[in-house]
Amino acid sequence: MSMVHGSSFFSLDGPLDVAPSGGQVRAANFAGLANLARSHGRDARGIVERHGMEARVLIDPESLIAPQQVADTFEYCSVLFDDPLFGLHFGSMQDPEVFGCVTALCRSAPTVRAGIRCLIEFLPVVHAPDCEVVLIEGRETAELTWLVNTDIGLNDQANYQAAMLNLKLLQSIGGPAFRPSWVSLSADPRSSDLPEIEKLLGCKVRGQSQRNSVAFPVGALEQPVPSANRLLYKLLGSYLQQVKTTHSPSIVDKVESYIRGSLAYGRCSIERCAEKTGISVRTLQSRLAEQGVRFSELVEKQREFLARAHLADRRLSLDEIADRLGYGEQTSFGRAFKRWTGMTPQQFRAGC
Repeated sequence: MSMVHGSSFFSLDGPLDVAPSGGQVRAANFAGLANLARSHGRDARGIVERHGMEARVLIDPESLIAPQQVADTFEYCSVLFDDPLFGLHFGSMQDPEVFGCVTALCRSAPTVRAGIRCLIEFLPVVHAPDCEVVLIEGRETAELTWLVNTDIGLNDQANYQAAMLNLKLLQSIGGPAFRPSWVSLSADPRSSDLPEIEKLLGCKVRGQSQRNSVAFPVGALEQPVPSANRLLYKLLGSYLQQVKTTHSPSIVDKVESYIRGSLAYGRCSIERCAEKTGISVRTLQSRLAEQGVRFSELVEKQREFLARAHLADRRLSLDEIADRLGYGEQTSFGRAFKRWTGMTPQQFRAGC
């Protein structure tokens, strides 16, 4: 960073850190895992290495890992520590600083609405590109909703952590008067666990919901943020906007992200993809052609990538894998896999 005497006061030669790309997330999600594991008589190093990560992710929050690794690690910890609410308990030990500098920006915003807009706009830039945050406004209630635009299978514990961290962030920008109305979770908690979940989150909880969200009175959106800082808001906001512009995902990145998130739900089509990316089908086809690819080729590429990952993981049956990849039956999946690799799914799994 240097001072200059021209039209700008400070200037940077480039971003201060590497921005995550599609299929990556900051290792900050593991903040405090080493201490938690130690309190249970376990070594966190073995836990992360078991899931294909280096031990440095435990001390380097800026490390980039896969969302699948986060989800799988949390599910494993839930079993290892015999804690069906592991993600919730872990999140209660953490600070929203897990989200990086976007948290500082949210806390410096003038109003709660402005703070939430910062989270929506910049969380994918600094923390997790595949994570989408949405604000839904009703007549009396607003909902901060989050989802991951990629198929990572079972991720109840990761959603528990997200619920706690998002609630903590809302409380920090909403001030002492902020109170959640309710929280909805896609997870299906045991009825015996509901009282503890509601105690930890401080409100009623709706399980088996179509979306994960924290609801609150819509009037809270216009409340001033107690820690508002106009200078920090402008400086950090301008910096993150520049990073976003510099590292905006390509059309291929956006399409691949859409495909990963829609295959398992049987909704993967170029028409839906065009709608999701906000352009016409013809424009989408043209822009992909400029990159030398077609939509169908990207679907095949993602199917092969996910098939290899699921087969190596061994937790899903061949029927379940075929279903997650959008195939009507296992035989269709088998033929496609042999075309990609020269092996049957069974042969590939046996060699893993």
